Amino acid sequence: MTSLAETGATDARARLPIGEVRWSTVLAPLALGVVVIGLWQLAVDALEIEPFVLPSPGAIAGEIGANIDSVVSGARATGRNALLGLVIGGVVGVAGALLAGTFRVVDELAANVVAAAAVVPIVALAPVLYSMFGAAVDTGRIIVAALSVAVPVYLNTLRGLREVLPVHRDLMAAYAAGRWQVAREITLPTATPYVFTGLRVGSSLAVIAALIAEYFGGPIGGLGKSITSSAASSNYPLAWAYVTGAIVLGLLFYVATLTVEQWLSRHHHP
Repeated sequence: MTSLAETGATDARARLPIGEVRWSTVLAPLALGVVVIGLWQLAVDALEIEPFVLPSPGAIAGEIGANIDSVVSGARATGRNALLGLVIGGVVGVAGALLAGTFRVVDELAANVVAAAAVVPIVALAPVLYSMFGAAVDTGRIIVAALSVAVPVYLNTLRGLREVLPVHRDLMAAYAAGRWQVAREITLPTATPYVFTGLRVGSSLAVIAALIAEYFGGPIGGLGKSITSSAASSNYPLAWAYVTGAIVLGLLFYVATLTVEQWLSRHHHP
């Protein structure tokens, strides 16, 4: 039983030898980032680019240092909505995929709904939700983030559920295993890497969705609202400082999701 579970779950992870290439995967992007920032600074200085077109990294760093409390506070507000959306969207996506993988009629009914949900524009959905729940509460922003997460989690989880080899199912049937035993030993371990692939994609999308949803109103304090307020007052370096905060927030969500995936992988499959 255990060997089948390990075989199904390990195949997808084998293509990502994270422990072996950890330093290269960290240092290479950092080195590239330093080079890009240096070239950016040189281009702004040499070409005398105006701040409203593209502020220099030095000016942005100065605004971050002067407004670090505001940036952190905005990241906390946006991150809270994104985190709730990630959790809710992840649960809905996995539950929906489990139902669709078990019942063909659910799969057929959900296909068009998921396809429609995947193309719903946030810029159109956010104002509608604000009119329904009010812009003074975070309900609309959380729903927007959850919807952005649920679609990739659903699609990836459903794909993982369908990756179980027929020979494994036949072997479990030969052992007279029940439905829960098949799910525990074969289906879920095989689908887990795909679930986390959807969550990693959804973690970044949750931050983006929560950020964009803030553009359309609501309490001042989130990164999205701070970006629009700074740009409206022509303080473009400050606006880019909040954009930097949003980038860091998205990276933190992605890294946190990846860390959880690695921990579960090592804990259950040493």
